[in-house]
Amino acid sequence: MKNVIAQGELRTLVTVAALTLGATNAGSAQASPATPGCPTAEIFATDNTAIITDPADPRLTSRLTRFDREVRGIIHAHGARPGASTLLDGVFWSGSLNQATYERSRTFDVDKVGRDGLHHIAGVIAKEYRQESVLTFRCLPRTSPETDAVEIQAPGVSRTRLHDALLADPESRAELGGGSVTLDGRLILVATLADLPLAQKFTRTLGVDVNKAQVRYGDEEFVS
Repeated sequence: MKNVIAQGELRTLVTVAALTLGATNAGSAQASPATPGCPTAEIFATDNTAIITDPADPRLTSRLTRFDREVRGIIHAHGARPGASTLLDGVFWSGSLNQATYERSRTFDVDKVGRDGLHHIAGVIAKEYRQESVLTFRCLPRTSPETDAVEIQAPGVSRTRLHDALLADPESRAELGGGSVTLDGRLILVATLADLPLAQKFTRTLGVDVNKAQVRYGDEEFVS
């Protein structure tokens, strides 16, 4: 998602928890989301190109209003339907800096879009805002051959708690990279299926109420 969010070592995980994984409804990625409430696809992006290490940095208070409007315009101009857009506070671990970095970004719901169209739109956003890559997630049935990732959401985690948990867990910060939290304290985690056990272990340390967690299956891609 930016020079921080989308780097390999700072791999977006927009964060959180799921300890139970149920089967999802079947359906096509474009016409019928695999999980109730899941849009056809999501794009996680930012217009930031700086590395921010101070949690009090004023850039972290931006609401990215202009960015929101511009990205929604890009989505519409390329034949898809923009849905809701949500502000995110990200905390990511930088191995090169050996410390936590911070990011203000947005997630955009996208409907009426297929795999190739989503890839194209994300590429346009990456180029327009000079991002190393932009993360996309397409909601798919759990049994789809294209499913390679999960997105887990749950309420009740602050940016501070996420930061402290990363610092205390070398394995999770090295393998997962970090995560993001909405302004009302809802964590969102996009992780590969292979990383799911570690993500589950990590989210337990965040005090997540597993009964309130939602799991979405799908396909993730970092588009540059």
